[in-house]
Amino acid sequence: MNMKSAFRNVYCTLFRSLNPNLPSNFLPRRLTFLIPPSAPSIRAQTFRSLSPTHSSESMPGGEAHAAPLLEKQFEDFRAQLEESGTLRERIRTVVMEIESTTRLIHSSLLLVHQSRSTPEVLEKPLAQIGVLKELYNRLAKIVLESPGQYYRYHGDWKTETQTVVSLLAFMHWLETGALLLHTEAKEKLGLNDSEFGLDVEDYLVGICFMSKELPRYVVNQVTAGDYDCPRKVLKFLTDLHAGFRMLNLRNDFLRKTFDGMKYDLRRVEEVYYDVKIRGLTANGDPVADQAAQS
Repeated sequence: MNMKSAFRNVYCTLFRSLNPNLPSNFLPRRLTFLIPPSAPSIRAQTFRSLSPTHSSESMPGGEAHAAPLLEKQFEDFRAQLEESGTLRERIRTVVMEIESTTRLIHSSLLLVHQSRSTPEVLEKPLAQIGVLKELYNRLAKIVLESPGQYYRYHGDWKTETQTVVSLLAFMHWLETGALLLHTEAKEKLGLNDSEFGLDVEDYLVGICFMSKELPRYVVNQVTAGDYDCPRKVLKFLTDLHAGFRMLNLRNDFLRKTFDGMKYDLRRVEEVYYDVKIRGLTANGDPVADQAAQS
């Protein structure tokens, strides 16, 4: 409104100077043609200068303030990743020792398929259980340096632990003819800590792996003249298979591993049938006969 009044006064003065005979109270009706064409652009520039999109121009220190925060964030990420990488290297060092010990145990247990006596075969493997326990104690100390991160690093020793459980279960079966329980496996490895224990799935997968050794063991024992071995193994595998059937397993690695147990059971059944048909075993064993028929 001030701009229009100024233009009106200028226009009236100019108009009277050019027309001195006009009455003093005469005022032109239209002034729109006198408004400079640059006025809208001036107003637009004024509004743009006040719009939010140009707020950074009014705050030249905004970008400079954001840069240190971004740099600090990624510096923290770098430190965390380096710490995690160092921890994984320490874990991997212990896991390699566990893997080396399991290879030694497995090579010793292979002698059981060569008609060696069980006490003789188990002498060296049983001595390595103490080594495994010490290694898992070292592993637990490393992992517990980062509380609550057990499952973050669990994959670094998962496969090796499953192999360890399968070997321990096979040795236990050779000694007792019974299944190595989860609590017994934890005790052998010293994994009773609630923050670092023996994962149930690792235990179950290890038991499934153990069952794969039994068909070969049965065949070699029958070849060596132990005709009662198929009956005992068949009963054990039948009970074990029934136990797994109680679990509601997802369609994952554990389920696929368990599915292989039925083939182990079938191979033992075939050996038992063959031995029984040939009359090499005593008749009237209701437990084995029921297992073979199921």
